[in-house]
Amino acid sequence: MFTGIVRERGRVVSAESNGGGGALRLRIAAPRTAAQTSLGDSVSIAGCCLTAVSVEDGELAFDAVPETLERTTLDELAAGAWVNLEPALRAGEPLGGHYVQGHVDSVGSVRSLERDGDGACLSLDVPPDVLRYCVEKGSLAVDGVSLTVAEVDDRGVVIALVPHTLSETTLSRLEPGDRVNLEADVLAKYVERLAQR
Repeated sequence: MFTGIVRERGRVVSAESNGGGGALRLRIAAPRTAAQTSLGDSVSIAGCCLTAVSVEDGELAFDAVPETLERTTLDELAAGAWVNLEPALRAGEPLGGHYVQGHVDSVGSVRSLERDGDGACLSLDVPPDVLRYCVEKGSLAVDGVSLTVAEVDDRGVVIALVPHTLSETTLSRLEPGDRVNLEADVLAKYVERLAQR
């Protein structure tokens, strides 16, 4: 489990096919995260929960299987790309964001990122299967970052980004048309399921 509070930005060292099964081996340089990660630990990479298969010299390696690649933007990563990292939550650590599973629901698209003083306003097109869980002042994870929805329209959402988020995550690099991983608040999904019964 994660909280959507990014702990480090990592740089992709390589993204290469891993065998004939369609999996992708990601190698990421992230010294702080590597220092606290053991083989088999879960780490959120751009919002996707992946298992560390190698930890060595400040670098981490992960295997993303075809199911993950079909549902996320990980297959678009190349050497040099920056990604948001968050190690799995440990007992006793503060819950600073919201409950994030690292199970990407869908991929959204950036409409615009407009500066607003020291912050910014991020507008996203959100697929209907995720948009139905979005509410004003509710939570949405974007590329692994816990964010608060400011506005909802029939196409997507608008999110206000504070200066700290811009400086500590990859979101400041977004441009119109860029694709982002989205995870809706799991509590909303459970409420919907229970209400249907």
